[in-house]
Amino acid sequence: MIIVITPEQPIRNETGIINELFQAGLELLHVRKPVMDAAAIRNYIKNIDSGYHEQLVLHSHYILAEEFGTSRLHFKESERPNVPDHFFDEYIVSTSVHRIDDFNMLDPRWEYALISPVFPSISKKGYGTDTIVLESIRQRENDDSGLIALGGINQYNIDTVFSEDVDGAALLGAVWESKEPLKTYTQCRQNALLL
Repeated sequence: MIIVITPEQPIRNETGIINELFQAGLELLHVRKPVMDAAAIRNYIKNIDSGYHEQLVLHSHYILAEEFGTSRLHFKESERPNVPDHFFDEYIVSTSVHRIDDFNMLDPRWEYALISPVFPSISKKGYGTDTIVLESIRQRENDDSGLIALGGINQYNIDTVFSEDVDGAALLGAVWESKEPLKTYTQCRQNALLL
């Protein structure tokens, strides 16, 4: 599985590109817009073809999930202890981790976790330059939750990611900093042998 995470800052024709990504086979889009309020997120989602709303994962303003028929919510590592129990019954929930030990201890109710950074970040310059996350994945013991690699993944190194014990990869900078986001995404899928 390949996930795409929305860019923090707006990109020209962003929702148009998102619709194209879904048409090209994108399974899940993480809507991560920390500077947008609920009204702005609502407007943003309205510009995504309604046929794809079930494939959206909300990182905030969870109240919008019911409005748009979205059953997936994502919680940061720091938010994990405060997630209401009923969310696990009502939604498909995911989270983030930065260490394999934290992933190995996850409650099996978490559908998957993003682990980062596996490579130096593309979108956050200087972040993850001394990362050992990719090597640490070999110490995975939790098979109840999916493990999704994130950070610095592009069409040139995605095959390396999928050679490890992961269930997928998440793309951010590779797609949104590309002059041809759709082409970059498609190349990632091809190089991960997911087509």
